[in-house]
Amino acid sequence: MKKFLSLVFFLSVVAAVISCSTVVFTGRNRMLLYSDNEISSLSAQSYYEFMSTAAPSTNMVQTAMVREVGRRLESALNKYLLAKGQTNVLNGIKWEYYLVRSKQVNAFCLPDGKVVFYEGIMPVLSTPDMVAVVMAHEMGHAIARHGNERMTQQTLTNLVGAVTGQIIEQKTSENGRALFETAFAVGSQYGYLLPYSRKHEYEADEIGLYIMAIAGYDINQAPLLWKKMAESDKQQIPEELSTHPSDVNRIKHLEKLLPKARAYAAELK
Repeated sequence: MKKFLSLVFFLSVVAAVISCSTVVFTGRNRMLLYSDNEISSLSAQSYYEFMSTAAPSTNMVQTAMVREVGRRLESALNKYLLAKGQTNVLNGIKWEYYLVRSKQVNAFCLPDGKVVFYEGIMPVLSTPDMVAVVMAHEMGHAIARHGNERMTQQTLTNLVGAVTGQIIEQKTSENGRALFETAFAVGSQYGYLLPYSRKHEYEADEIGLYIMAIAGYDINQAPLLWKKMAESDKQQIPEELSTHPSDVNRIKHLEKLLPKARAYAAELK
């Protein structure tokens, strides 16, 4: 009986502290345990640790392209959210765009809006439209609060069977930092973020496509980029064995969303 009462109390505390909200653009319901300020603080720490070992790119042309695309997407997104009265979506996010020296074909965005591209991905992204596909996808992760959601899920998993007060314990700065490091692994393997779930990846693809449309980029380049990636990746892991969507399913998903993305673009004309 004592264990049962402890569990009931624990679940009541969880229900009280979790913020229930919906994801912008998709309307999906999600639970968030951490505040924007907490996530931003943890993001900043990890970013500065990562950049202390990463080397900024000396390719000024590619660096300028990354920054110009980022600022154009940012400006369009700001105007759209302002018009819709949804600027709270950007709480805790301050967009910054960087290109670092690395042969990795990769890019990531921390929850506070710091976007990092690797030089290794730039030969694949031959035009600003293709840079926008990746950039908008990464921005989608941030505005959908996927990082916060992943930490929340991990915290709740850790707290299964917990006793009274343990949820408060988990939110101390020390434990929050440990959870962030586990969730993102920033800095390990030269900055690889742990993969998001397939659900989050599909959602970031969708949000990214809408942001591209709002900013006036060619949304048809999104499925084309993944076709290009599929052609260069001869050893794809089956989707059921991976956290990421397969390239084939990703392409189908994006193609299905093109009409809706075009509607976003038409809305602003």
